Amino acid sequence: MKPIGKYIAAKLIDEEVQTQSGLILSGEDVDQFRYKKAVVLEVGTDVTAIDNGDTIYFDKAQSYTMIINNEQVTILREIDVVVVL
Repeated sequence: MKPIGKYIAAKLIDEEVQTQSGLILSGEDVDQFRYKKAVVLEVGTDVTAIDNGDTIYFDKAQSYTMIINNEQVTILREIDVVVVL
């Protein structure tokens, strides 16, 4: 699998978030956040600022999910990545 151009293939990371007050937010609560966390599987041929294996946050409204080789893969554009950890 090799994305073309500025596209990125990533795998979502399910995360539990604990607030400063100690409240633990469930996966369903976290799903309501606009930005999602993922690990990059493959970067497209024209992606320059992100590498395979990077952990990123991206705008989930600008992505879509595909099944590739029986695995869920999220496809997004480099421009929709807001943070690289």
